[in-house]
Amino acid sequence: MGKLALLHMLCGILIFWSVTVVKAEDAYRYFTWTAAYGMASPLGAPQQVILINGQFPGPRLDLVTNENVILNLINKLDEPFLLTWNGIKQRKNSWQDGVLGTNCPIPPNSNYTYKFQAKDQIGSYTYFPSTQLHRAAGGFGVLNVYARSVIPVPYAKPDGDFSLLIGDWYQTSHKALRQILDSGKSLPFPDGLLINGQKQSTFSGDQGKTYMFRISNVGSKITINFRIEGHKMKLVEVEGSHVIQNLYDSFDVHVGQSLSILVTLDQSPKDYYVVASTRFTTTVLTTTSVLHYTNSQTPVSGPVPAGPADQQWSLMQARTIRWNLTSNAARPNPQGSFHYGKIIPSRTILLANSAPLISGKQRYAVNDVSYINPDTPLKLADHFNIPGVFSLDSIRAAPGAGSPHLATAVLPSSLHEFLEIVFQNNEDTMQSWHLDGYDFWVVGFGSGTWTQDSRKGYNLVDALTRHTTQVYPKSWTAIYVSLDNQGMWNLRSAMWDTQYLGQQVYLRVYNPTASLANEYDIPTNALLCGKAAGRHP
Repeated sequence: MGKLALLHMLCGILIFWSVTVVKAEDAYRYFTWTAAYGMASPLGAPQQVILINGQFPGPRLDLVTNENVILNLINKLDEPFLLTWNGIKQRKNSWQDGVLGTNCPIPPNSNYTYKFQAKDQIGSYTYFPSTQLHRAAGGFGVLNVYARSVIPVPYAKPDGDFSLLIGDWYQTSHKALRQILDSGKSLPFPDGLLINGQKQSTFSGDQGKTYMFRISNVGSKITINFRIEGHKMKLVEVEGSHVIQNLYDSFDVHVGQSLSILVTLDQSPKDYYVVASTRFTTTVLTTTSVLHYTNSQTPVSGPVPAGPADQQWSLMQARTIRWNLTSNAARPNPQGSFHYGKIIPSRTILLANSAPLISGKQRYAVNDVSYINPDTPLKLADHFNIPGVFSLDSIRAAPGAGSPHLATAVLPSSLHEFLEIVFQNNEDTMQSWHLDGYDFWVVGFGSGTWTQDSRKGYNLVDALTRHTTQVYPKSWTAIYVSLDNQGMWNLRSAMWDTQYLGQQVYLRVYNPTASLANEYDIPTNALLCGKAAGRHP
């Protein structure tokens, strides 16, 4: 009997262990989305927009850290289409990044199933179309990643959670806008601003309670200042990083950026303006929504509160955003075993943007190279060793004396390199730069031309990590990035017209030894096009 009891006990342990192992895998979420044209009136007049599941903006995608997403995207447009998941790192999985350097676009009347994980992330993000100028027609939406219950966040749970997609908007169709760019001209000034795809929305809350506002700039080209009349905004999270919780009267949100603020409804019960207005533009566009106290009997009235006036204000604000080193991130130790400020970068990449004319047409360039998309995604060409798609000497790691030209620009790098990247903006316009697959430390801003002496002003203690950084006119921004995510990653202007006309490169993070520990295999459902057509994943 003793042996039988022991056998039963061992079997019970094995069964319990097996069930535990099975349940240990993170949850799967399944979605089917359809992209199609439809009619809406964002600025008051009907126009064709891109709908996702009949919605403009698209459905809100709410996830919990480490959940797995299986999302079948059906393309009912008349053009190839892709969605990219702005700020989702796609750990070891650039196959799912959803940009033309990694994925073949989904043909009309076809579909592709994305498979990715919100691995070790908490925060406010977005998704949007990466193909053509589809972003100027819609197809964008909210993507929020919430913390697991075992990971505390450094603020009390808010009484409500609002997501606000703010951005500039054109009444002109995206196809007509594309024809303007293809003809060699710059886009005109936008026609207006939207908040959640509308000229006006209402956000309701109870007096005395605290609400989270998740704000993302999904526009095409213009920085927007956000403010709420009569209320302080406590900044708590920026693109997945918890920050020192400073109070602000207004906040500049640059193209492609996201942040989360807490607002306590601590004023007298009435309605208040929620304001978005353009920054760094001669003509100032403004749109308003309403913060409505549920016990209010007084509608909004009077002048709309004014925004800040100058670039210096914005720069000083940017320097106040610091990483909260005492809080957890999506995992208990977000930095691992190192601190970014104690590492000497292996090399410096200096990227200077410009706006040259090439063959008489307006283009945008990085280190004199204006990017052109090949017919074969770079990731597929790399995987199948297809020659003639890209070369690793296509762009210099610093500006030189060359002539502006068209090329498929790819910067070579090695897995586990630690890079310093400096964005040098010699133009009179605001710039915004995004890196797929990574967060990076924004260690410095400065005016004029960057030099090695500029490093003396770097923040090497508590610089913010984020995926998109602004670069002010006639200025520079420096970042540090630890290349711990193998793949082919898009480093681009977040301004979609300049990106479309060449202001982007790809960063090839490479390890010659193939290993599933570093990168997943090509998906079995990968779309194959160009020179990769007919090959087997």
